[in-house]
Amino acid sequence: MQKILFTVLSIILALITSSTGCEKKKPENETGSTLTVKILSYNVKNCQGMDGVVSYQRVADVIKRIDADVVALQELDSATLRSKGVVVLDELARLTGMYKTYGASIEYQGGKYGIGMLTKEEPVSWKRIPLPGREEPRSLLIVELKDLVIGCTHFSLTEEDRLSSAYIVSNSFKECTKPVLLAGDLNAVPESAVMKNMENYWTILTNVSAPTSPSNNPSKCIDYILGLKSEGKIFETGKTLVEQEPVASDHLPVWAEVIIKF
Repeated sequence: MQKILFTVLSIILALITSSTGCEKKKPENETGSTLTVKILSYNVKNCQGMDGVVSYQRVADVIKRIDADVVALQELDSATLRSKGVVVLDELARLTGMYKTYGASIEYQGGKYGIGMLTKEEPVSWKRIPLPGREEPRSLLIVELKDLVIGCTHFSLTEEDRLSSAYIVSNSFKECTKPVLLAGDLNAVPESAVMKNMENYWTILTNVSAPTSPSNNPSKCIDYILGLKSEGKIFETGKTLVEQEPVASDHLPVWAEVIIKF
């Protein structure tokens, strides 16, 4: 009980004390604006493919081919024994020419392990919010850009922790006046209680009938891109696709071209 109470208090403290990534700033263009952004969500499994080969170039080529403005990435080692000291997000940033933001979830094998984001535009600010995970702690990474805010996350394998995470994530953007998008591996299928909870606050912008995992024989949709429901903001999907890339990772990359009216 004390451990659970400590975890909840830590999360609340992080939400209270963090001052970046979601300040009350209006978009540069006031009302009546339209913004189109292409966002990619990709669980890259440290760039280890289904063939057992670790190839940063192969994953970078997938990212460059899709040519998204924002790339939300999950399962990234940073200078671990497993990655032989390589900071995986740094390599992908170097190979794609994009700005990088890393959110470590745990200490692992002499380094860190977590999630990250690549953006064509240099971020204004960022913050990390801890999420529960019985098998390992999880995170929400929030990156603020000039005209919008992006969240990247990777939910727990445990249903109870996913439900708690859904609540925490949905309440982490209350101070944002900019449009908010969320992308990540939620480890939950569309008909689950987790996704039903998420839909109270978010509009799903990807095709939930298109499976995203496992990449060599996809059978379930657990990777999503969503828009936060808020007054005066409308999210529409111009185009969305689950890319058929069966080797580079154990998940398929999913992207959406999102039209935001605010």
